[in-house]
Amino acid sequence: MASFNKVFIMGNLGQDPELRYTQSQTPVATMNVATTDVWMKEGQRQEHTEWHRVVVWNRQAENCAKYLSKGRSVLVEGKVQTRTWEDKNGQKRYTTEINASSVQFLPNSTGQG
Repeated sequence: MASFNKVFIMGNLGQDPELRYTQSQTPVATMNVATTDVWMKEGQRQEHTEWHRVVVWNRQAENCAKYLSKGRSVLVEGKVQTRTWEDKNGQKRYTTEINASSVQFLPNSTGQG
């Protein structure tokens, strides 16, 4: 049976992107993107915000760090992956993140950007 791992999210950055470089000098940026679901329940507005950790590589990572900032809207396309590692105390740790293949910078609701 075939499988498919593709995700699209559109949301707002919770903080400025963080740019780092690997040991081989490959640029990598991490961003936290919030998506919010809104619905009505018994006449009251309800909402739930989900936070997504997004990892961006190479030139696109540098562009995200240069041009994006907290609050900016983005459309991210990528795949979901989970990484595991052992911390300095020998504890197994994991994180689930979106490995971005594309990040589109969207205009803010003010029409700027």
